[in-house]
Amino acid sequence: MSVLSLADVYRARRRIEGRVLRTPLIESPSLSAIAGTPVFLKLETVQPTGSFKLRGATNALTELAGQGCRKVVTASTGNHGRAVAHAARALGIEATVCMSALVPDNKVEAVRALGARVRIVGKSQDDAEREALRLVREEDFAYVPPFDDLQVIAGQATIGLEIVEAVPDVAHIVVPLSGGGLFAGVAFAAKSANRAIRMSGVTMARGAAMHASLASGRPVLVEEVDTLADSLGGGIGLENRYTYQLTRDLIDDTLLLGEDSIARGIVHAYRHERLVVEGAAAVGIAALLDGALHDARGPLVIIVTGANIDIELHRRIVNAMPAQSHTDKTP
Repeated sequence: MSVLSLADVYRARRRIEGRVLRTPLIESPSLSAIAGTPVFLKLETVQPTGSFKLRGATNALTELAGQGCRKVVTASTGNHGRAVAHAARALGIEATVCMSALVPDNKVEAVRALGARVRIVGKSQDDAEREALRLVREEDFAYVPPFDDLQVIAGQATIGLEIVEAVPDVAHIVVPLSGGGLFAGVAFAAKSANRAIRMSGVTMARGAAMHASLASGRPVLVEEVDTLADSLGGGIGLENRYTYQLTRDLIDDTLLLGEDSIARGIVHAYRHERLVVEGAAAVGIAALLDGALHDARGPLVIIVTGANIDIELHRRIVNAMPAQSHTDKTP
């Protein structure tokens, strides 16, 4: 029996309505030509905080506000912290966000700009989470997990509802894979509509915690390292309660990408889709360009999760890569 229900997902949709956008789902001519089947992009980049994380954070904080909570803390690689800060400000809740030294400066400053207090702790997401949990124990904060929480998962699952409503015959959904909150939610909603929908999780080859955990048959620790897909960094927690099980039960395949492939995805999104995306958001596009989705059936939907890349880094990546045909699958 699943720990999540469709009632949870529909409740989340009602709760976040008016606070979170129903995002566009657009067909990509360039990617459709490469795949030989219709390819659609689900653009979470247009959310007010620039990423899908606003859905889960808003659902979780609205629930906490209803319980009288006035002070929350979270750990984040950037986008979740920004979402918590945004939702907390809207609800009149004090927010503290713990982040590691690996989080890019632009993401740290974006959280501060929304009025949240920021604590930089250690060199990994796990270090940041330990500090957040210390504040829960010692200073009476409520904790808003970045992924391993049923309210967060249900909020992310609303993306899956929107996909199956917009493309009822969708055959394959490609989802960036990190802690599993997004993947678990989208896969649950999609497979509740049609169990035959193929669900692919895509992540970076460097420090992919959920991939390593699935391969080991249990949550495991991984070393967190620098990667263009920084939002996909961090562990899943050795005491993972929900996302490991849901991901394990719902995933059809996991795809790992090198840094060059991720850069190519960023560049393709900019040159051919007119999208500025961060590395974590480019992995689905990159997987298609790499030919990793060679057996894909259509229609295929790729979730483009966020736009919060340092603009100077984006400029350097785009300028460093020579122009090529949009149908060329190789560098």
